[in-house]
Amino acid sequence: MAKQGKYQKFIPNEHQKSVQNIDFLNLYKMGFRALLIDIDNTLVSYKEHEPSAELITFIKGLESIGFKIVFISNNNQERVGVFTSKMDYPFICSARKPLKTGFKKALKAIDHQNRAEVVVIGDQIMTDILGGNRMGFFTILVEPILRKSDILPTRINRKMERFFLKKAKKHNKALYESRFKTYEKM
Repeated sequence: MAKQGKYQKFIPNEHQKSVQNIDFLNLYKMGFRALLIDIDNTLVSYKEHEPSAELITFIKGLESIGFKIVFISNNNQERVGVFTSKMDYPFICSARKPLKTGFKKALKAIDHQNRAEVVVIGDQIMTDILGGNRMGFFTILVEPILRKSDILPTRINRKMERFFLKKAKKHNKALYESRFKTYEKM
């Protein structure tokens, strides 16, 4: 039984093909009020430095629903600053996900304390999902926008993901299959 809890932290609450496939209206109806969103390969590929006009409109639409939004990235100040320069949302760079520090800073940036109202969205199990689950947040795994653009640490994380996914599938098969069996097909 102890192994189930251990590997369950690698399983997201939800898996979607992209951020645009997430039912944000339903999340709001369910009581979620804060979105902590990864940037690289979640919103844009590593090759893209600025958000498109369409992405900015999409993010503003999330805010108009009623969500507080924070961008949270393990990338550096320069990268995250350039990405967020056309939008007026708080951001956390060098977040050191899956450690809790960056997530706590994100909550403080939007003055939000209720962890049950927080959704973490990202493309990596080893950083976004594991970190979000450790904090008690609702986690959504999206498929990477352009896997070939992954930087070296991310490629290493993806290899580790496969190991932990096998363990999670073995010890939590029903949960694994209900939440993201399509992830393996990527």
